[in-house]
Parts: sequence; structure tokens; C-alpha cells
Amino acid sequence: MTRQHILRAIEEHDDRGTDAFIGVYGFTRNPGHTFVHEDRAYDSKAVLGVAHKFATGSPARPEDLVDAKCDDAAILRKHGFDVIAPAAAAVAPAPARKQAAPRRKAASAPARKPAAPEPELAICPTCYTALPATGICDECG
Repeated sequence: MTRQHILRAIEEHDDRGTDAFIGVYGFTRNPGHTFVHEDRAYDSKAVLGVAHKFATGSPARPEDLVDAKCDDAAILRKHGFDVIAPAAAAVAPAPARKQAAPRRKAASAPARKPAAPEPELAICPTCYTALPATGICDECG
């Protein structure tokens, strides 16, 4: 399972709404297993179960995600998500329907100076070799 699978599960959660998402896959609300993504709280067991579907083709059943078998907090932390303690689960719940997030402009790279042209070499008109800095040909004099 990758971070992308988890993000797809979060996207489906936002599209369906919390109750429908949890109900479709047979999970129940579990405030003891919560994580935060973009300032919204999600049920970690349900999201990981659906992320399993995106990774393997079939969703994990709620009984597959029992604490003894699956450390949901460790999996989520491994993929860069913030897992919160049950007492701190009072974060704003996920919205019922997906709302368009404001798009951020990509940071533009600093403007590059155009490359200065290389100076042309002075060439001896007699032997056609490059002249030294003195301007006098070493061969022709």
C-alpha cells in the first residue's frame, strides 16, 4: 500500500461523506483510530481498508484490521500522515461532500540571466592560430 492508495481512499471518503463511506464498506465509527489530513479528521481503519482495495483490488474487511494484526497508526505515520490520540480527536470532521480546494500557484523558478556570449578569439591573419593576450602571434611575430 502506498501513500497514493491512501490519498485515493481519502478522496473517496470526501466524495461519499463520512457515514456513507463507512457504511458502504461495513466499518463503524471508531474515534480511537483517527488521523488528520489537510486539517480534517478521518477514521484510520476505514480509510486503510479502502486503500487496501486500491492496492490489491479488494477492500480489507473490518475484522482484518484488528489491532493485533494491523497497526494503523504506524502505517499512516510511515506514509507521512498525522495520527492523533483519541482525546484529541475533536478535529473538524471531513466534509459531507467534496469541495473544490483552492489551487495554489506553483512556485516559479527564479529568472535566469541570459548567458553572456563568449568573446571571439583573435586569429593571426597569416598562420590562422589564436593570438595570445598580447595580440602578437608567437609564430609570425
